[in-house]
Amino acid sequence: METVLVIDDDETFNAVLTRALGRRGLAAEGATDAATALVQARQRPPDRVVLDLNLAGNSGLALIEPLLAINADCRIVVLTGYASIATAVDAIKLGAVQYLAKPVEVEAILAAFDAGNQPNVAESPATAPLSVSRLEWEHIQRVMREHDGNISATARALKMHRRTLQRKLMKRPVKA
Repeated sequence: METVLVIDDDETFNAVLTRALGRRGLAAEGATDAATALVQARQRPPDRVVLDLNLAGNSGLALIEPLLAINADCRIVVLTGYASIATAVDAIKLGAVQYLAKPVEVEAILAAFDAGNQPNVAESPATAPLSVSRLEWEHIQRVMREHDGNISATARALKMHRRTLQRKLMKRPVKA
């Protein structure tokens, strides 16, 4: 029986997804923080991992390499409520097999695991150019990653007041 480790800091979502995967014949376990997830992965190396991009304010992407070090054949699907092209590219480069935006159905997660070895972002890139608002959002996300999530350093790099940046980050990402 294949094992799945669900890593998401939203306890309710974590429990619901873990139960749903268990009902589909997988040995599913849940972890709500990075430290617990790594302990569980070392005790019982998972075949598959569902990883939230944002774990209590920290990037879930930091877990991809340690999880792959524990089991190099592990297939990791990254979930996020704030999808961006930049983080999708980062996730795939680090070794995730798929990147999906929440809300997502269990069947979509299972399909992402079972998809071919070709990395594939949930939605194909739009053929039309991105809106100015979306480009701004993507740029802010990229600069924030370069500054390890430090709001003050990101605001200085963008030549923007810190509070203005915080307000922009509190909004949901704009559609392409």
